[in-house]
Amino acid sequence: MASHRWPVHIEVRLKPTSTARFDTISELVKELLEQDETLYIPSVLSGWETHRVLRQNVEIITASESSCPSHVLPVGEAILEIHIYQPSQMDSSEDWIGGRLDGDDLSPATVCDLPNGSLEGVWDSLVYEDEIKPRLLNYIYATLLFSDADVDSNIVAWNRVVLLHGPPGTGKTSLCRALAQKLSIRLSSRYAHSKLVEINSHSLFSKWFSESGKLVGKLFANITDLVDDDTTFVVVLIDEVESLTAARTSAMSGNEPSDAIRVVNALLTQLDKLKHRKNVLIMSTSNLTQAIDSAYIDRADIVQYVGLPAQSAIYSILRTCLLELVRVSIITSVDILDAKQAEADVRTVAMMESEDEDGGTGGDNEGFINQNRSRRVSVLLWILAGKCKGMSGRSLRRLPVLAQARHIGVSAANWSSAVPSANGGGARRGGASDVEVWLSGMERIVDQESQSRAISGRGDHGGGIVEKAG
Repeated sequence: MASHRWPVHIEVRLKPTSTARFDTISELVKELLEQDETLYIPSVLSGWETHRVLRQNVEIITASESSCPSHVLPVGEAILEIHIYQPSQMDSSEDWIGGRLDGDDLSPATVCDLPNGSLEGVWDSLVYEDEIKPRLLNYIYATLLFSDADVDSNIVAWNRVVLLHGPPGTGKTSLCRALAQKLSIRLSSRYAHSKLVEINSHSLFSKWFSESGKLVGKLFANITDLVDDDTTFVVVLIDEVESLTAARTSAMSGNEPSDAIRVVNALLTQLDKLKHRKNVLIMSTSNLTQAIDSAYIDRADIVQYVGLPAQSAIYSILRTCLLELVRVSIITSVDILDAKQAEADVRTVAMMESEDEDGGTGGDNEGFINQNRSRRVSVLLWILAGKCKGMSGRSLRRLPVLAQARHIGVSAANWSSAVPSANGGGARRGGASDVEVWLSGMERIVDQESQSRAISGRGDHGGGIVEKAG
């Protein structure tokens, strides 16, 4: 490792009011970082606030990712890849393709500028057991490398299509949006603009079946217009793509009008045309793998299964939820260890208990835990994460709200201090609770859900939390 230099991606987010040149900020950040001895990856960097120009223009600087296997890297061994970006505050356009079909309430597609303020933090909030996120980034870099080298696509083929499939609530759509945001930041020196186009699959099959083919053509004509601008990188997201393939399957069996077949065929034809363009990526998601058309799967360069989180991923998700409540002073300040440290402590306690049962001198495992509150809290959270196996990420992130609503409660005395202040200065929180109270409340929610599932005899439908009256 000592003789190798590792690329490190440094992301610099500018304030909305900043008018500074990106290259100027990049040089200033690079000069400051080269004065340090080490970099921690990932981490939010500090120390730049003392520089006047950076203080006036920068919101946050993050050392985000690196291929280096260590989380600590000497600056001398780092190749600093600095990405300057200024998120747009504009929301998605409502009727981007020029209006809905007559009498149809669905908009065929929306488009938003990237990077976008509404997508800030989504990438970091997504936790997966395997290397899904870096694998997707490396795929994009590979396609760019082959395109820049003018590799003959008739010999070495790639289609710029990615399919994420798996049960509901695992973050597939969020991952697509977050990847689009990440790419807009990473490719900012290559493309002046980036766009995210989200296609509403259901809208491509309106009640006006005779117009469906025209709608697909009109939609992709506008997408092609965006892609024709070589300075713009375009990410097209087709959410619930099985809506298209299921319709084609039904149509071939005679259950749907033949117009549905023409719509899907038109879509596949348009994808084949876009694969030759360097500045476009097609992302798609599906909850029903059995309904995905084989022709579409064959076009996907990556078919990635996104499953329910494992225990370590569950721990990390719940940890971020609790730390967010600490940040806003709903929970009193506490340090929660990361998943690896918590798992190691749990194993240490288990070994002590095993030695005690065998008549050994296992020691005081209770003292081992109680000697450090953050260690005790982390062990309790790890145990809770084990009980949450089979739950989706969406359900996990609801646990704090349900725990508050059903078991912790908001007293009348604290309610007035929990609402935003009248002077617009943000929320003033009062009566913060200890984290142990929240761990107990969330555990009760999980236990009640398990009991409810056992009584009803229902199977797992994505690990959701069921609220029952009374």
